[in-house]
Amino acid sequence: MDARLSAKRGETEAHRRLKRLAVLWAQAQGYAACAVEVSLPQCRYRADVAGYRARGNEPGTTVIFECKQVRSDLRRDNCCSSSARERLVSVQRRRAVLEKHLRIHYPTLRSGDSLFPEYDAHDFAAIRHHSYGQVVREITSLQNRLRGSTKFECLTRYRCANLFFLVVPNELFREAEVPPGWGALVEVDGSLQLRQKPAWHDNSAESRLRLLQRIAIAGTRHLNRQLEITFELVQAERRRAG
Repeated sequence: MDARLSAKRGETEAHRRLKRLAVLWAQAQGYAACAVEVSLPQCRYRADVAGYRARGNEPGTTVIFECKQVRSDLRRDNCCSSSARERLVSVQRRRAVLEKHLRIHYPTLRSGDSLFPEYDAHDFAAIRHHSYGQVVREITSLQNRLRGSTKFECLTRYRCANLFFLVVPNELFREAEVPPGWGALVEVDGSLQLRQKPAWHDNSAESRLRLLQRIAIAGTRHLNRQLEITFELVQAERRRAG
């Protein structure tokens, strides 16, 4: 694949390079239909790269590649919701214990905004208690991760494809950080090496065809950018032909 991938806003050259290598590797493995930035039909996410490999009269095989160039980006999408929820419950218990003791030792924290003292709110932040501050920050962090950091888990749960690959530079690869059921492709000397094989995720033929359709749409969108074909041009041509 010699054509340069056009950059999306805010994308780094390193991330574009990983996407290009993923498309090249996919086509070498027989995934003749490939596209970047593919909106997935079963969930709200986009795949960095998606591919489809035909199998005669049988339903084809679909694959998704997620490219990560820095560890912070990798961890942001790699939250395990069950582990995070367990930790959140534990930390919330710790917060309740701390608040119980703080109410006793700092009665002046009561706001006095209720007719009944037992229902008064307490301004625990006012004393800047170190342990309490740590607990509150961890709760906020865990809640944020559960809301928006489970991309890898969601792609697997909704069976968005049959195979999933994490694509990372060699220095970023850690076997323990590969999402469960995913394969790992590692960039070494300008090409990708398979370091971990993925598990097979079965889904319906309809799901595979829906992803193939999204690949075609994404590919057409990319082609339109290259040929400078805008939505307005398409609408004008439709009116002329109609």
